[in-house]
Amino acid sequence: MKFISDRFASPSFRRTLIGAAVLAFCSGSAFAVQPFVVKDIRVEGIQRTEAGTVFSYLPVRVGETFSDDKSVTTIKALYATGIFKDVRLEKDGDVLVVIVEERPAIAKVDFTGTQEFEKDMLVTALKDIGVGEAKTFDKATTDRAEQELKRQYLSRGLYGVKVTTTVTPMERNRVSIMFNVDEGEIARIKQINIVGNKVFSDKELRKELELNTSGWFSWYTKADQYSKTKLTGDLEALKSFYLDRGYVEMNVDSTQVSITPDKKDIYLTINITEGEKYSVSDIKFEGEMYGREEELRSLVLLKKGETYSGARLTATNKLITDRLGNFGFAFANVNANPEVDREKREVAFTFFIDPGKRAYVRHMNIQGNTTTRDEVIRREFRQFESSWYDANKVKLSRDRVDRLGYFKDVTVDTPEAPGTSDQVDVNLTVVEKPTGNFQIGGAFSQAEKFSLSASIQQANFAGSGNTVGLELNTSKYSRTIAFSQTNPYYTDDGVSQSYELYLRTFDPPAVNTGMYSIKQTGGRVSWGVPFSEVDTVFFGIGLERATIKTDVTSPNYFKQYVRDLGGPASGEGEVSSNSVPLTIAWGRDSRDSAVTPTVGRYQRANLEIDLIGDSKYVRAVYEQQWYRPITSWATLALKGEFDYGHGIGDRPYPVFKNFYAGGIGSVRGYYSSSLGYLDTNGDALGGASRLIGNAELQFPFPGQGKDRSLRWFAFFDGGQVYQEGAKMRLSELRFSTGLGVSWISPVGPLKLSYAKPINPIYGDRLERFQFQMGTGF
Repeated sequence: MKFISDRFASPSFRRTLIGAAVLAFCSGSAFAVQPFVVKDIRVEGIQRTEAGTVFSYLPVRVGETFSDDKSVTTIKALYATGIFKDVRLEKDGDVLVVIVEERPAIAKVDFTGTQEFEKDMLVTALKDIGVGEAKTFDKATTDRAEQELKRQYLSRGLYGVKVTTTVTPMERNRVSIMFNVDEGEIARIKQINIVGNKVFSDKELRKELELNTSGWFSWYTKADQYSKTKLTGDLEALKSFYLDRGYVEMNVDSTQVSITPDKKDIYLTINITEGEKYSVSDIKFEGEMYGREEELRSLVLLKKGETYSGARLTATNKLITDRLGNFGFAFANVNANPEVDREKREVAFTFFIDPGKRAYVRHMNIQGNTTTRDEVIRREFRQFESSWYDANKVKLSRDRVDRLGYFKDVTVDTPEAPGTSDQVDVNLTVVEKPTGNFQIGGAFSQAEKFSLSASIQQANFAGSGNTVGLELNTSKYSRTIAFSQTNPYYTDDGVSQSYELYLRTFDPPAVNTGMYSIKQTGGRVSWGVPFSEVDTVFFGIGLERATIKTDVTSPNYFKQYVRDLGGPASGEGEVSSNSVPLTIAWGRDSRDSAVTPTVGRYQRANLEIDLIGDSKYVRAVYEQQWYRPITSWATLALKGEFDYGHGIGDRPYPVFKNFYAGGIGSVRGYYSSSLGYLDTNGDALGGASRLIGNAELQFPFPGQGKDRSLRWFAFFDGGQVYQEGAKMRLSELRFSTGLGVSWISPVGPLKLSYAKPINPIYGDRLERFQFQMGTGF
């Protein structure tokens, strides 16, 4: 490459080559361009690129002197853009001519043979590294994209993958790129060897690993597919396992991953050194504690003389940090410095406490609420802006928002406010979920003709926090129309108001139970008054008129009720009663979530009494739910309910207030509402008292990680209903056990169960597989 000045040009060839490549300048040409003043700049050869884009990269302007140095920097600058594959400079009189040849543009990127990944995901990933529509084609970049594709497949265990790239020229200096992928077979983990373990067996240690050999659920969990990320996590899990059992100096020495020549089987070897088991010899505190050393010391979970546990040490650091946070020290730093005595196999810890500056909250921010109004969330906050930071109040605020039941996930973080040293922002992020439950059904039969049933309930109506419900059923034998509404903040200080209006008629076909009908018309209103962060007391009053109609075919149970209420001595006829039930109730909710709780307790006690109406009865309900995590991945849930009803004076307990048991929500494995007293036709009529108990051991669904919206569980149920005045004999309880799945689906909570009744007797109606939508427990 050489440079020719206009001194060597013939008169007929005024246009002179100045430079063609940076290489010419780097190699040291013997020729030089005669400096000249640029009167104009002309760009030739561009097809897609705007001339202004080229001018913006040029280091020379009109009116400046063009020289050797400017020639070098000009060519380098244009090549550096990556837009051009050839650049030449020429001189036409006093005009600088820039001649370029553009690289092709990528018109299309496509894939064949890809099944492991979605095409859209691959297109997005490659576009990020420079290979995508409208991008400039570059062979080196395309090669990197090909290697990135292979790397992604290798991370999924597809070691036999082959990727070939086809570049097809198109009109207007464009190209089409096709990545042809032969995925091959997935390489699966054939064997995992752990070398160096003496205290714990291979079986014990392999339980701590996410990676595993092929098993029954490998098709779903993909645990038998090797990935470096999973291996890194497993090595940390092994270290934690040993640290939690006192092996302070446990070390992972090396790992070897080998694959068979056919690239189908992977052998994984982990070499470890266990070290010795250590106990705790002493606990000390240093630093600024503001006179609270004894209080902070009581939070230490490590005890002198006990085996060291890394999990307890981490938990202790968190407890101390959180306690300091309750006093406003948002940036508290707690470090536990170990002192190891290898001869005695003991370790002592000194906790260095640095509370930092006391902080206050600058802003409380809410994110993610697309439907729910800010005020609905903000009124649950117990941490306020411009007040001292309190970690306990921040957590309480998060829990109260989660207990609303409007969100799939609620998280909170407290970053330091930019430009300050004593302020934090509290950022609450929610992920909304559908809070409406709509069900509609229709049926046609010769007996009932056409019937329609529908119900709709919106727990967060129009984002207001109010609950509105409408129920409609037009069946010939069971007709209902009901409307309800709840305003949780009827007053600004949190007093709630609920009311309901309803009309219900139950008129079963005589071929089943004999002829009888019950009609209920009424309404109720109640108020809830909060007395603490978790306690609420409810007061209510209602008005209801109930009419019962019987004839000679009716069950004796209903005839007796008609006689007791002052009807005909035969019990065959119609009788009506008015009731004015007064309600007082108490509720306590300390759960961390109303939808998928893992810790906390829910209690409810309700007393309903009618003293001035015709019915005159008392009806009491007590329910308790208790949740506790027993491991990092399993939760124990217990539920108990005791219900009691009785007539006052000479009045019988109203049959339309009966309790029922059987099915999901009470005793699974038995037909819904089938337990208790049976009439002559074998139909359950419920009872005046009820005893229910449920126990569930809940686990995350395989492959879902910490996602609590999909879980499986093992359960044990027991329960029974009893007639008015009958003794509640535990020997009459029905029990069942089984497995189930719960899912917070887009259309509402769904629970499926398969149960085995333990002690059924003759006449019990069994139903092993059951499902229900819309229940929370």
